[in-house]
Amino acid sequence: MSPSIRSSWVEGSSSPGGDFPLQNLPLGVVAAEGRGRRVGVRIGDFVVDVRTLAECGLLERLERRIIDSLAGESLAPFMALGKSAWRAARAEFTRLLSADCGELRDHPKRGDIVLPEWGLSVQLPCEIGDYTDFYASLHHATNVGSMFRPNQPLLPNWKHLPIGYHGRSSSIVPSGTAVVRPCGQTVASDDGPPSFGPTKLLDYEVEVGALIGRGNALGSPIAVASALDHVFGLVLLNDWSARDVQKWEYQPLGPFLAKNFASTLSGWVVSLDALEPFRIPLPARADGDPQPLPYLRGEGDVLFDIQLELLVASAAMRERKMPACRVSLGNYRDMYWSVAQMVAHHTSGGCNLRTGDLLASGTVSGSDPLSRGCLLERTWRGTQPITLSDGSERKFLQDGDEVILRAWCERPGAARIGFGECRGIVLPART
Repeated sequence: MSPSIRSSWVEGSSSPGGDFPLQNLPLGVVAAEGRGRRVGVRIGDFVVDVRTLAECGLLERLERRIIDSLAGESLAPFMALGKSAWRAARAEFTRLLSADCGELRDHPKRGDIVLPEWGLSVQLPCEIGDYTDFYASLHHATNVGSMFRPNQPLLPNWKHLPIGYHGRSSSIVPSGTAVVRPCGQTVASDDGPPSFGPTKLLDYEVEVGALIGRGNALGSPIAVASALDHVFGLVLLNDWSARDVQKWEYQPLGPFLAKNFASTLSGWVVSLDALEPFRIPLPARADGDPQPLPYLRGEGDVLFDIQLELLVASAAMRERKMPACRVSLGNYRDMYWSVAQMVAHHTSGGCNLRTGDLLASGTVSGSDPLSRGCLLERTWRGTQPITLSDGSERKFLQDGDEVILRAWCERPGAARIGFGECRGIVLPART
């Protein structure tokens, strides 16, 4: 870490390659025996128990409404307060954890406040309300479209608006939750007839999710220019998919059972303020591409330079204590549609977003094979299998496979900001 970058007294917060320096301070919800669920601030190898921090009188500089909103078992009350409250709390956490501040470092109850992360279970940050999954990567949409519609990979509307569908929030699970292989109808040929059984084409999808903080009133659209003020932070999402089920069911109304059996969410919500050094301008549209309609344009619209790594470890690899094998490495900067445009379009017809709603990017893919964010693309519909480090081949996921999604931001002169992990192991179908 550069000497000019502000440091913390917390162990592990300045480790090279670490995800959680002082400049990050993501919020989440953790559980521990004897404590129940509570809001935590992640730094280095530790988590600050915010409720205990407040009970020890160390948050008295904050407004009472902010302190009270952080005292429960969910981030939702705090998320609903809005940007000024988020920034005030973040500034106070930064002050207390900085190397030059001794209020928390020297407090007699520090051991009850600053807890080792290994003893905690990361939960969902809040109850997820409505969940919308977009289809915002040009490379992903083009690749998948070319498999099924070689003569017209992109439908005429794709470059005019962010395409999305409403998903199922009840099956969003926290990182570490095992995922049962789903059953469904599949067909051997396009015309059927179908049979019912476990999916043979189980896939992952590398995605970035935006959690809504303050919502909007029904009938009151959110402008692109103010859209990010409604976003509490970003998380990682693995939107597990049953490709053979999806192929049979998706017409005419789109994804259904192939997508609603599980979606895994990372536990630590990274604020847009932490990601500020990694904002990049929304690139100009390519020659020949339509310009977005006025309601999808705004000064200062941005993407984020986030590296996204997907790894797979087979059951045999874990038994032999082999490291997980990198399967893809992409970047969120390759997206065609921005978070702000997704928010603006979602509300453009009057839809009201609410605290805890989740908007996901859809699969993040780039221009080269390694950057493709799902096995459907990575193995080109199973025709180009990949080989894991134990020598086994994968066209799609097998029972016992563990899928691990990681992400981080890096640039010279800035602290590395990480998202932690989003992981899950595939269990056999329950037939």
